[in-house]
Amino acid sequence: MSSRMARFGLSAYRLAGTVASPVVGLYITYRTAKGKEDRARRLERFGYPSANRPQGPLVWFHAASVGETNAVIPLIREIRRRDIHVILTTGTITSAKLAAERLGQEAIHQYVPLDLKPSVSRFLDYWQPDCAIIAESEIWPATVLELGRRRIPQILINARMSDRSFARWRRRPAIAEALFENLALVIAQSDVDAERFRDLGAVPVITSGNLKVDTDAPPYDSAVLARYKKQIGDRKTWAAISTFDGEENAAAIVHRALKERDHQLTIIVPRHPERSDEIEAALVKQGLKVARRTRDDVLSADVDIFLGDTIGEMGLYLRLTEIAFVGRSLFAEGGQNPLEPAMLGCAILSGGHVQNFRDAYQKLARSGSARMVRDTEMLAKGVHYLLINDEARRNMIEAGITAVHEMRGALTATVKGLEPYINPLTVKARLLPKAVAQL
Repeated sequence: MSSRMARFGLSAYRLAGTVASPVVGLYITYRTAKGKEDRARRLERFGYPSANRPQGPLVWFHAASVGETNAVIPLIREIRRRDIHVILTTGTITSAKLAAERLGQEAIHQYVPLDLKPSVSRFLDYWQPDCAIIAESEIWPATVLELGRRRIPQILINARMSDRSFARWRRRPAIAEALFENLALVIAQSDVDAERFRDLGAVPVITSGNLKVDTDAPPYDSAVLARYKKQIGDRKTWAAISTFDGEENAAAIVHRALKERDHQLTIIVPRHPERSDEIEAALVKQGLKVARRTRDDVLSADVDIFLGDTIGEMGLYLRLTEIAFVGRSLFAEGGQNPLEPAMLGCAILSGGHVQNFRDAYQKLARSGSARMVRDTEMLAKGVHYLLINDEARRNMIEAGITAVHEMRGALTATVKGLEPYINPLTVKARLLPKAVAQL
């Protein structure tokens, strides 16, 4: 730990089952929600490995959850094409399943160690990564400091800095600088994000665009899609995706308001499927008939709501509609990723609280592919307008596809920024078989 860090007492510590981070003045509890912890692999959270370290150069990728994991998969494949081994850490069961499905043997998956020095040290002692590449906004003091102490280059990619996080860091500028000076490179999503990281002491900082634009469209099961489309028939559809508490009720209000005129099927995909029993009970209480994906219910003509209560099937749900309201934006704050519905041909509606995806929404709104709504009444009007106006809906869809295409390029920019750190590892990796053969 540097003298500056010691002066500020910056080390994550254990307190009554809670990890406290003085950096943001918050207690971060590691008790996980039901279904979000793999109990058979809990020791990985303390840095104990459950796989063998391969011989040769190794890059450590960290992606917190599903969205970040999806974003880094193309970059991981680029690193693997250079014969460099990859270990990917994530924090949730769903992201672990996604990594297994999308990467298979291309990368080693482990759950990220807790941000405690013993756990982080144990993890680093075993895996000995040559470089650490961290996605988006994951800044953990003990991990940053231990990587810095070992002089392991740590790079923040697809980096973003929310309004709230930036305000917190700015209240503690010396602490921020003491942490961010450990970063070898920051590759930011936007110019605004880049400037914020520079203000907090990170150098160098470059801008790449959003890696989520350069990902493949989410996968789907073609047989399941065909079956649901046959069941839906000529009914109009719209979807409320990545919804948070309160937004499912808003979708129900919209459905009831439009049902007599539009006879539509409403698709609701909650951000946290473990809430689905509670959501269904609330919908049924309002007199709505609910079909659930997990029950494989038939989407008969009298079904009001199709509840998409599974993980990893957003590609299926979005292909069942051409209108998507993107949640965590009407009542909750921060927003969710609008790029997937745009690339899959959906006209986008959203609330105004989209700080975490401001740059993407600005570009989509300027192109005419996304519209913002103030409240549930305005959402109902927007859904109705798009359901009955084919030309307006098609124009928004085409604008979104064009905008996404124009936003691509983040992967190329990110790879270029990483070359000073990756190229030497590529040479080392490709020389290793020759060196072993000579022994």
